[in-house]
Amino acid sequence: MQRVLIIAGSDPSGGAGIQADIKAVTCLGGYAMTAITALTVQNTLGVTDVFPVPEAIITAQGRACLSDIGADAVKTGMLGTVSVVETVAALMDEAQGAFKVVDPVMVAKGGHALLPDEAVSAIRSQLIPRAGLLTPNAPEAEVLTGIKVVDEASQRRAGEALLKMGAGAVLMKGGHIDGVEVVDWLLMPEGETRFSNPRIETLHTHGTGCTLASACAALWRKGLPLEASVSEARDYVLGAIVNAPGLGGGHGPLKHNWGI
Repeated sequence: MQRVLIIAGSDPSGGAGIQADIKAVTCLGGYAMTAITALTVQNTLGVTDVFPVPEAIITAQGRACLSDIGADAVKTGMLGTVSVVETVAALMDEAQGAFKVVDPVMVAKGGHALLPDEAVSAIRSQLIPRAGLLTPNAPEAEVLTGIKVVDEASQRRAGEALLKMGAGAVLMKGGHIDGVEVVDWLLMPEGETRFSNPRIETLHTHGTGCTLASACAALWRKGLPLEASVSEARDYVLGAIVNAPGLGGGHGPLKHNWGI
């Protein structure tokens, strides 16, 4: 059973954040633990408030899990401030031997900013070099690299720039790029892999990024090709989108347990 420590914010509506992470890891056979970085007030219509968790409590949550149960993988999501980024980077170092998946969450599905500009440099310097896998969407990659991401060529250029910043591997997600297909590129020092599927026209994609990153963490196995884990994670998320229950009046949640 893959032990996954998730360090991210809470979504009370259950579609994204810690709640989506727990669902994904559990449905894929893993054991989910959490260190909550912030309490949000949100639903499918958007985020209306954020209450940060003190850094000492974030650290204490993570250490309570690592010192007792341990972790095979660590997944990060919404962090919120420079000090939280630095706190989480230190906590990641304590999870020795664990595979680190960093989802550089910056903006919620409804458009609410979840990471201030001054924290972006902390992501670059503190988290990217610690990431075994970085999972940015096109807007996030643009902010991190300064490269406009509008097609597959620019996806790959941004991914290569992020590798040079120290990421072990980069999954450049293409959901925000126009086209009849959604194309993701996995870039690693030893090569690259292209993934694609027909675009699904739906509003029900709340928590897709959180879910994919957590699925990658849950499915990663030491000694196995990373592209195999990413492919399986993408298939899982695709099924969760196709089978979305249609809840809420905005960007609805996925059906995380569609395969059970």
